[in-house]
Amino acid sequence: MKKDKIVVGLDIGTTKICAIAGKYNEFGKVQIIGRGEVPSNGGVTRGVVSNIDKTVAAIGEAVKIASDMANLDIHNVYVGIAGAHIRSLQHRGMIIRNDSDSEITQGDLDKLEQDMYKLSVNAGDKIIHVLAQDYTVDDEPGITDPIGMAGVKLEGNFHIITGQASAAKNIHKCVEKANLKAEEIILEPLASSRSVLSDDEMEAGVVLVDIGGGTTDVAIFHENIIRHTAIIPYGGNVITEDIKEGCNVMKNQAELLKVRFGSALDDQSMDNEIVSIPGLRGRDPKEISVRNLSLIINARVAEILELVYYEIKASGLEKKLVGGMVITGGGAQLKNITQLAEYVTGLDTRIGYPNEHLSKGMVEEMKSPVYATSVGLVLMGLAEENESGNFFKPEDQTDMEEGTDQNENTPEKKISEEKKEHFFRRFKDWLKDESDIKDF
Repeated sequence: MKKDKIVVGLDIGTTKICAIAGKYNEFGKVQIIGRGEVPSNGGVTRGVVSNIDKTVAAIGEAVKIASDMANLDIHNVYVGIAGAHIRSLQHRGMIIRNDSDSEITQGDLDKLEQDMYKLSVNAGDKIIHVLAQDYTVDDEPGITDPIGMAGVKLEGNFHIITGQASAAKNIHKCVEKANLKAEEIILEPLASSRSVLSDDEMEAGVVLVDIGGGTTDVAIFHENIIRHTAIIPYGGNVITEDIKEGCNVMKNQAELLKVRFGSALDDQSMDNEIVSIPGLRGRDPKEISVRNLSLIINARVAEILELVYYEIKASGLEKKLVGGMVITGGGAQLKNITQLAEYVTGLDTRIGYPNEHLSKGMVEEMKSPVYATSVGLVLMGLAEENESGNFFKPEDQTDMEEGTDQNENTPEKKISEEKKEHFFRRFKDWLKDESDIKDF
């Protein structure tokens, strides 16, 4: 483990751009040493860069704040990618092996995976990643690792993620114009899951719902594999707009109403609660009913959660999600949102906080679900820098913490980590393929 290696995660969001610098301490926990956060100022719309200059300026300012706080020069960053352009689909592939007596090798699995990259996708899109779910060998289904087995017909189920090549290129352009280098571009739902989900939850089956300013990211895990991803084009900004229109107030007032007095559930006990808002120059204050405010919020949040529930049913894993649902992102701060989520989906729900992996220091500042993606980017970046490629606990943490399983680095786990490392390397190679991107 490279204890002195510092990694910077850059979350380019609809409402904010956040840069966080962190490193491993001697106990294998992550120590946050710098944080810079500035508004996006309209440079990002629903997770996609819509104004290069505004985004570049915000990135530069956020990185400078983090750099000054950490007292270091920042040149490389790990960047998140999301947005409504991200799509996912399930596809099944098959190859026929010539020699039934020989063992199935990694080369056979690679050939099956490479065939998936030849699938036809929408114009302007490109396959970002192909993730194996399970395999079937000679009509024997449900095999997670067929290497070493004998068989003629090898089939595989794959989770395929696509995205707009232009959206990824714009992110690269913004980072480069800010005099930075993007070491990796990481899918934001994966980063958020790294910071707020436990190994047990991903094994049992869990839904991660990251409610950001412009979009709501959904990622469903089962048996430690991401099985379904979706981007819902609604987030906290839509709720603010609803309050602005419904209460006839300014946008900044609507945001304050949502944050300070908003609730995802309405209650008759709120009938007598009134909030007074200063009027415009020379005008009387405006009185807003707290219950009417909650009714407006409830309608929109329920709609978002119903779309999440639709994605859960579309995944086919509705009855296998023992771990329930974890809500994170800025929208997770809304009062009573877990109760509404349980009512709409029927799943046990909790709020996901990213402070579990952090050491003492800036934990109080970073424990908000708002920073789930940013912290996850740092965690995954540190794992990439770690020579072992371990996305979980560092190799020597077992000697430093009590109660840690000494058999943590099993062969099965090493194979899993190698697959994760392979994923990001393939993703990075795709983004660097300028000749392919220009074709779009």
